[in-house]
Amino acid sequence: MLGRGVAEALASCGSVDSLVAPEVVAIAAEADLFLLNLECCISGRGEPWPEPGKPFFFRAPPRATELLAHLGVDCVTLANNHALDYGEVALLDTLAHLEEAGIRWVGAGATVEEARAPVILEGRGGALTVVAATDHPPVYAAEPDLPGVAYAELERGVPGWLRELVLKQHKVRPVLATMHWGPNMVAEPMPHVRAAARELRAAGAALVAGHSAHVCHGAGDRILYDLGDFLDDYAVDRRLRNDLGLLFLVTFADAEAVRLEAVPLELEYCHTRLADGDDAAWIRARFHSACAELGTAVTEEEGRLVVEWG
Repeated sequence: MLGRGVAEALASCGSVDSLVAPEVVAIAAEADLFLLNLECCISGRGEPWPEPGKPFFFRAPPRATELLAHLGVDCVTLANNHALDYGEVALLDTLAHLEEAGIRWVGAGATVEEARAPVILEGRGGALTVVAATDHPPVYAAEPDLPGVAYAELERGVPGWLRELVLKQHKVRPVLATMHWGPNMVAEPMPHVRAAARELRAAGAALVAGHSAHVCHGAGDRILYDLGDFLDDYAVDRRLRNDLGLLFLVTFADAEAVRLEAVPLELEYCHTRLADGDDAAWIRARFHSACAELGTAVTEEEGRLVVEWG
C-alpha cells in the first residue's frame, strides 16, 4: 500500500530505496518474476469514492512506480477494494503509469473484458499465466463500458467465467490465481475462502495466492491463503502482529508449484526490513502453527521457512 503515509514518505525521501531495506530487495531479486497486490491507485487526480461510511482512501503519487521498479516488480494485481478509491480517472491513470514504467497488471481495466483478462509473464525459467479477482466491493466491478476491477462473488463459489479462465489457461502454461478475498484482520481463512481455493485448484491453478486479511495465513496444498502485508503505514494489532510478514518465493516445475520458501519480514512505519530476534521467532512460530492446522509440514533452512509440495 503506497498511499497515505507511504505517499508522504515517497514525496519527501531523497531516494525511493529508503522505503525497503536492500537485503529485502536482494532476496526478491532471486526470483524470475516478482508479483504483488497493489492496494492503492497511482494518480494525482480524482476524488474520493462517494460511498457513505468508507473509512480509507489510498492514492499513491506517480513516483510510486519508481519504487516498484526499484523492487524489480514485474506485475501487480489491481483486483482489490482500493483500486478505485479515487474514481475511474485515477484507475486509468494507474494503468497509464504502470505501462510507462514497464510494469504489467492484472485484475482491472477500462472494460470488464480487460479487467478479467489474464496476463502472461515470461521469466527465465518459462512462462506463467496470472489471473486475478476480488470478492469486494461489488460497486468497483468493471462493466462492458465502465472501468473497474474483476469482481467475483466468491461466497457463492467460483463464478463460471473465472473457473473457465483457469481451465483454459492451465492447458497452455502454469496458472497463478491471485484472489483478494475475505475480511480484514482475521487469523485464518474463512470457510468460503477455503472452498473457493479448492475450486481454483481443481480447475487447474498451479498456485492460489490470496490477500486481504493483512495477516499471513498458513499454506495448504499449493494454496497460500493470505500473503499478509509487505509495505504500509497501518496501525499495528499487537495480537495478530500485522507488522510482521513473509516474503514468499515459489518454485514451479512441470506446471506445478513444488517448493515454497518464506522469509520473515518486519514492517515498520513506511519501511520494510528483514525480521530478526524475537520478531523473527514470532512469525516463524506463527507460520509453523498455521500450516500445521492445514496439514502442511514446514522445515527451516538458513532462516527461511520451507514447504515441499513435491
